[in-house]
Amino acid sequence: MKPRALLQILVLLLFALPNAKGANDGPSRTGDDLFAKANTEFAAGNFKAAIADYQTVVDSGERSANLFYDLGNAYFRHGDFGRAILNYDRALRLDPHHPEADANLRIARDQAHSLELAPSALEKYLNFGTANFFAIVAAIFFWLAIIWMILRPGRVLWELAGIFLAAICGFAAFTLENGTRGQRLAIVIAENAEARVATVDSSRSVLALPPGSEVVILEERGDWNYAALPNDQRGWIAANAVERVRL
Repeated sequence: MKPRALLQILVLLLFALPNAKGANDGPSRTGDDLFAKANTEFAAGNFKAAIADYQTVVDSGERSANLFYDLGNAYFRHGDFGRAILNYDRALRLDPHHPEADANLRIARDQAHSLELAPSALEKYLNFGTANFFAIVAAIFFWLAIIWMILRPGRVLWELAGIFLAAICGFAAFTLENGTRGQRLAIVIAENAEARVATVDSSRSVLALPPGSEVVILEERGDWNYAALPNDQRGWIAANAVERVRL
């Protein structure tokens, strides 16, 4: 197969795959009026009203980095650092290169003295891409291997190389999806939250968790969640004290 033909196939595969970011530039037309109203309330210093309107837009199904960034700003100005950090994280989940959300997240963490999870060595090595990025690359390598198998039968080495690279990228996507920044990541939104050794408020405390601290939910049991904590320990935390970053 000619290189040009392979390039054309690769381009077609890229356009056939879903958008990795899954983010809009802002609310859709149905939420424009309420979003504009929330912006006006924020500018007037009515942060509680702005929060309510931004949240209504979110509850309607809108998802965009700018929307979560604005909601985070409203919570920050309202003095709710836990939910501010939660929404800055959500903005960065949709757009990892949102400079304002990244800068404000750092400020909010400093203000709240929140605790962060330490990524594993493998996650640090893979931090140049997201789980979606590696999943897309894995799909590209897989389908190129299949196409090569059909058009150039007998070239086993190339086929195995494509499948091997697809498997490596798939493993990277799985690692990131289930790691400290994956789907189980949650943010502490309550004041004076504590992780405990058992599912009762009177049990011994494992760690005090300031608002905005990160935990990874490992198990859900009624009103309690068993979580991995920033100090490399584990403990039970009240379910209403945390909220997952991913909606």
